[in-house]
Amino acid sequence: MTMSTAEIWFIIVVLGAATYLLRFSFLGLLGDREMPRWVLRLLRYTPVAVFPALVAPLVMWPAATGGTFDPARGLAAIATLAVGYVMRSVLWGILAGGATLYLGLWLI
Repeated sequence: MTMSTAEIWFIIVVLGAATYLLRFSFLGLLGDREMPRWVLRLLRYTPVAVFPALVAPLVMWPAATGGTFDPARGLAAIATLAVGYVMRSVLWGILAGGATLYLGLWLI
């Protein structure tokens, strides 16, 4: 599928405007109001839900392997989750996952 330069720029502008309006709805319209406690409690879980949703497809169907599961990446994901959960530290989880992936690519 080929697109012209004008079509690509149109898509960029429309998506940029949609993103701006979505963020403005929270920051501009609701930014100075007190939110209910249940909304604030639910918003705390947003990063915890978004990060795995972004990473899971890259672990299960990585583009580097043509979409087939790679055991090294699977082990790295498990190590990241385990160390992050036990240590309660994102940094230690990332370091453990990176080290496991590095070793896994050499050993597997």
